[in-house]
Amino acid sequence: MTRELVVRPATLDDLDAIVELRLALLREYANHPFYSRLRPDVRLRAYELYRTQLSSPYEIIFIAERSRHVVGVLRCVETATSPVLLPERYCYVSSAYVAAGERKKGVLRTLVAAAETWCDERGLSEMRLHNSSRSGEARAAWSALGFDVVEEVRRREVHVKNAAPLRANPTRSIHGAT
Repeated sequence: MTRELVVRPATLDDLDAIVELRLALLREYANHPFYSRLRPDVRLRAYELYRTQLSSPYEIIFIAERSRHVVGVLRCVETATSPVLLPERYCYVSSAYVAAGERKKGVLRTLVAAAETWCDERGLSEMRLHNSSRSGEARAAWSALGFDVVEEVRRREVHVKNAAPLRANPTRSIHGAT
């Protein structure tokens, strides 16, 4: 018998579970060129970042629970697009993660359904996300949920003699931090 899955908006009381799942997501990408370079104080920074995200009026974090254990997470951000493009705003989906033992059991599909409801409530007609091109599992999951590939993100290292040290607070992208 499968225990019932419950998806709900996260609260600050869920912060420990959110940090654990989102750090697990980063650990799964230990060989990824972006996500493998974790700061030594990643856990402390994660608590600060996710606490701020939970308090934002422009975003929501959904969690999936089974038997009162958090088994999945998904973040939605109401994001402005370029002033020359439509729609004016869209939902940017990030930090989606389902615990390994809960995959292929409808958890991600249920989280995305909650995100769709959130979009409807805000009048957002489009969802966008980035996923790693290195994960066949992620590509297949998002395709199965109706997300089309419309763009590529490319990276090139720049080798300079006098490289500036990494800044503590780099300028954030339009989507905010991961």
